[in-house]
Amino acid sequence: MLIFLPRLAVKDPTAVERANLLNMAKLSIKGLIESALSFGRTLDSDYPPLQQFFVVMEHCLKHGLKVRKSFLSYNKTIWGPLELVEKLYPEAEEIAASVRDLPGLKTPLGRARAWLRLALMQKKMADYLRCLIIQRDLLSEFYEYHALMMEEEGAVIVGLLVGLNVIDANLCVKGEDLDSQVGVIDFSMYLKNDDDIGSKERNVQISAILDQKNYVEELNRQLNSTVSSLHARVDSLEKSNTKLIEELAIAKNNIIKLQEENHQLRSENALILMKTQHHLEATKVDVEAELQTYKHSRQGLDEMYNEARRQLREESQLRQDIENELMVQVSMKHEIELAMKLLEKDIHEKQDTLIGLRQQLDEVKAINMEMYQKLQVSEDAMKEKNEIIGRLEDKTNQITATMKQLEQRLQQAEKAQMEAENEDEKFKQECKNKSESLQKEISQKEKQLIQLETDLKIEKEWRQALEDDFQKEKKRVSHLRIETQQITSLKKEFLELQDKNRQLKKLCQDQEAALQELAYKLSEAKLKIEDIKEANKALQGQVWLKDKEATHCKLCETEFSLSKRKA
Repeated sequence: MLIFLPRLAVKDPTAVERANLLNMAKLSIKGLIESALSFGRTLDSDYPPLQQFFVVMEHCLKHGLKVRKSFLSYNKTIWGPLELVEKLYPEAEEIAASVRDLPGLKTPLGRARAWLRLALMQKKMADYLRCLIIQRDLLSEFYEYHALMMEEEGAVIVGLLVGLNVIDANLCVKGEDLDSQVGVIDFSMYLKNDDDIGSKERNVQISAILDQKNYVEELNRQLNSTVSSLHARVDSLEKSNTKLIEELAIAKNNIIKLQEENHQLRSENALILMKTQHHLEATKVDVEAELQTYKHSRQGLDEMYNEARRQLREESQLRQDIENELMVQVSMKHEIELAMKLLEKDIHEKQDTLIGLRQQLDEVKAINMEMYQKLQVSEDAMKEKNEIIGRLEDKTNQITATMKQLEQRLQQAEKAQMEAENEDEKFKQECKNKSESLQKEISQKEKQLIQLETDLKIEKEWRQALEDDFQKEKKRVSHLRIETQQITSLKKEFLELQDKNRQLKKLCQDQEAALQELAYKLSEAKLKIEDIKEANKALQGQVWLKDKEATHCKLCETEFSLSKRKA
């Protein structure tokens, strides 16, 4: 048979420890306050209830503390969580600094005991520990989850510590040996006596007086805090007012500068408009003049082209005539060779006239050499003329191509001129609209300045609006500068068009000069050909005379002498 026994309720040992520590804290705080009221409320470090209070606080803070590993051993100290108060509560920096500067303290436990004594003297122990309890995430690094400081009992103890603000403690921490003290709770101090029952009425009256004192001290603390906050606000308001006044002055100066820049930009825009108008008028006149000159030059080029064709025809005819003359000269050469053979035969028969005939033969040979050289020169001239004719044909083709290109460029220039006029009209309208908008914005800004001077309370909002307006104005100024750059680019385009027109004029002039040179060379070639023809005609009907018979020159009718050669 199975027998079911009733299950006994087992309590958590950590909860029992927390309850015992809470009760001990209540008893020690109550006993300390009652004994301080009867003793005179100013306590020294040798006062037993005060020493027991510090021992109980050490036990409360050590409950559930995590063990920290070190190089030599395991360490368990309450100085770690108490150091956090310095970061959470700025007023605790003085206590932490003074505890670190004490010369006799060597262990963390001694520093924690000194910290508790200084906090009690400042009457801020409850405030410091309340900051620790609120930050449970940070406390979890030092305490277990079941520790007294992590549970509700810690909050109750902090509430009980508020009552210690009644006590005035004067403790000497510097010469006291806090490192080697042994924390043992003396329970005999908390047992009830018969004398305590008779002094309840007196303690009630004293507690009422002390409550009033605590209330007055708390009011003084609150008033001091409010006064310090008000002083800080006044300082911040004064600083903000000075900053706002300086920003107002800077804003006024910036507005004045912007107005001056607007006036300058308006004047520059007016000057640019005047210059563009003058340039447009000048370009119109130049384009019209160039059109007229182009028409005249085109007519002249057509005439030159017709003349060049005629000259080519004439030169071809002259070439045929020269070839015929060359054939005649070749036949004459053959006849001269035959005559030379006959003369050689006559030399054998006539030895008397041998010396004269030899001289005549030498002269005939020289003449033949000169004629041969002239024939070679004429052949070279014919080759050069053929090359010149080919060049003329190439140049005529180039002239026709350039004429077509010039017509296309003129059409493009007319289109660009029309587009430039349209863009100028659009630019004028945009400048007018922008100037009107700028005048409106300037009037609005003046109104805003008046409102800023009257309404100092709304300085921050107006400052943001002014900054936005300034940024917009800067953007507009940048747009105006970009437009001025566009105008300068248009000027450069006009100048480039003028340069192109000048280059075209130079090309036309160079072509005309080339045609003139070709005409001059053709005329020289004609003259040379005519001279050659005359020389050939003169040679055809003449016969060599004897030296005795040739006494006078037939051309100039002068007598031959030793100085003047017979020809």
